[in-house]
Amino acid sequence: MDVLSNLTYAKGSKKKKKRIGRGEGSGHGGTATRGMNGQHSRSGAKFKSWFEGGQMPLQRRIPKFGFTNIFKKQVQILNVSDLQKLAESVKLPEVVTVEVLKSNGLLSSKNLPVKILGNGELKAKLALEVNAVSESAKTKIEAAGGSIKLV
Repeated sequence: MDVLSNLTYAKGSKKKKKRIGRGEGSGHGGTATRGMNGQHSRSGAKFKSWFEGGQMPLQRRIPKFGFTNIFKKQVQILNVSDLQKLAESVKLPEVVTVEVLKSNGLLSSKNLPVKILGNGELKAKLALEVNAVSESAKTKIEAAGGSIKLV
């Protein structure tokens, strides 16, 4: 019968710790498992974890791709269908400005320019003050009896 005081570890599950640099008799004296020469064998050897021993580093071996345009203009996009949903859900003022669109949650910022695109249908008559409008959006807004003023 096994009693708690008689329990032992399974054979081979516990290994003795390798005691390095404790004399020749330990089997790990002399160079203390560091090898003969080189940076690793010296005391105070430090280098970054991604250093590859003078080999061309990974981030320089991998091909580069893509392009980032530093002159890119950020524009907030609104579709005609978004304006129709807004007109159905909320009583809009006579002139719909960027501030009105921001306060109703259609825009994330009132400082970035707004462009209206022509995706969807528009039945509401709206007077808009925005920064840019696509041709298809312009025709749909004017067909519904609305007007556009570019700011």
